[in-house]
Amino acid sequence: MIRDYQALAHTWFPIGQQKVIPTYGKHHGVKLIGTLDYETGEVFVAEEEHYDAQVFLSFLEKVVVKYQDEKIVMILDNAKIHHAKLIQPFLEAHKDHLQLVFLPPYSPELNLIEGLWGWLKKSIIYNVFYKTVEEIRAAVQTFITQINKEPMKIVNRLCLKL
Repeated sequence: MIRDYQALAHTWFPIGQQKVIPTYGKHHGVKLIGTLDYETGEVFVAEEEHYDAQVFLSFLEKVVVKYQDEKIVMILDNAKIHHAKLIQPFLEAHKDHLQLVFLPPYSPELNLIEGLWGWLKKSIIYNVFYKTVEEIRAAVQTFITQINKEPMKIVNRLCLKL
């Protein structure tokens, strides 16, 4: 979730002249779901209005189409929607093509895409004011487009070296 309330982070200012970022406090934002291909560095992101089991199922369908000729192993946290009954028939139908691996509870540092979300927030949200959610959406899309132009930069920044 990229929220529409802004944050100051890692900024310098003269003593007594703290930077002020306006906000309108509506707590809207842009909800993202995505994959990070640890091998190629490709990032695939979809924006959703909300996040539930049906949205997750739709995203899995998109991922299977996008990577149709490849074996897919998705690393996930243990959110209830990742285990929902709704997605079980889909997982069974694609068991030779798609495998879900669940991380231990409270271990986001083990999921490398969390580094992507932090990088995105640091790059487009911190110390900036967007007047509309549409401006945030445009900034997110620009960020994703730009980083996908340099996949090795993504690999070097986010992916494990074995």
